[in-house]
Amino acid sequence: MTVQPSVGDRIDITIERIVPRGLGIAFAEGLTIFVPLAAAGDRVRVEITQRKKNIAFARIAEVLEASADRITPPCKYFGGCGGCDLQQMNYPAQLRAKSSMVADSLRRLGKIEIAEVETVASPQEFGYRGRARWQVRGGIVGYFRRESHDVIDVEHCPILTPKLNEGLDAVRKAAEGGLGVQEVEAAADAAKFVVSSPERDEEMLAVQAVGFEYRFRPTSFFQANAGLVEPLVNFATEGFRGAKAADLYCGVGLFTLPLARNFTEVTGVEAVGDSIELARANAETNGISNVTFVRGSVRGFVETSKAKDADLFLLDPPRSGTEKGVIEKIAALRPKAISYVSCDPAILGRDLRVLMDAGYRLDGVKAFDLFPQSHHVETVARLSRK
Repeated sequence: MTVQPSVGDRIDITIERIVPRGLGIAFAEGLTIFVPLAAAGDRVRVEITQRKKNIAFARIAEVLEASADRITPPCKYFGGCGGCDLQQMNYPAQLRAKSSMVADSLRRLGKIEIAEVETVASPQEFGYRGRARWQVRGGIVGYFRRESHDVIDVEHCPILTPKLNEGLDAVRKAAEGGLGVQEVEAAADAAKFVVSSPERDEEMLAVQAVGFEYRFRPTSFFQANAGLVEPLVNFATEGFRGAKAADLYCGVGLFTLPLARNFTEVTGVEAVGDSIELARANAETNGISNVTFVRGSVRGFVETSKAKDADLFLLDPPRSGTEKGVIEKIAALRPKAISYVSCDPAILGRDLRVLMDAGYRLDGVKAFDLFPQSHHVETVARLSRK
């Protein structure tokens, strides 16, 4: 009888593919082994770090034979910093991996077989990110170290836009004099960066997309990759039309305003009061008068009469997903169509199964690489009632 490896043991394995969470997967010694910072096709020597029954996690001790997809990470902090986990792969390989991750989640958790999922590439592989949260510890400014709450000092972050890197430099200089906070949120548009501050009202930022100007604060939720906002919004909204639409988890109105072009009446629902006020201001600034914004939980809204008779529900929940019972209630309301924007393919797969069992047909799925160099991916699913 073969003795399986234990924690601390080293074995040689070949990475077969990249799975959700950006982990490489391999099979050896009767184990399914998950390995971070790997590339499909790598032949590696790994050290087992965790073991539970026939599943193990391991770290790469040595690359024995590099995959054709493997490259030298351009960031000097990669591997220590917990922000990025795919810089060891060339960009086409990252896109293939994300397509595979989404398809895998739909298949495993939604029992949905889909031949291929397109992942729309970011116009920029680096220098794209317009939002950041920095940890401050004395004069140290940066991100959490991988799998810890220690802070790694980062002088320059290659995934940030040039303007946001200016903000990083400004925060570092301020931290040397003592900031008095341990976390800073910052965002940038094409013209400037803004750092959140409890001592003053935050300056506004603006992004132009799909014919609208969206204004927001560094603490507001807004997509971090401005280069993909327009393709994302178009796929989530185009082709839908009717009398009533509801935009759930609407934020500052990113999807609400485009929906107003093709629906007589649109309702945006959001629990965060500041976001609702910004959404109202964005509608007014852009001359949109056929939208109503409701502050409150989505679960509360779908249980009211206001949610009845909607032709479309568009939902863009936070990473944690919808509140309990929301998907089932939407299915019971039987809108003609549903557009579901998700930042977690696993939750999306689970919820799509509920909707399809309730009589909905999956008309299209597309992924958008809003987060190059990391395993995160935005996915949009479009459904119609059979």
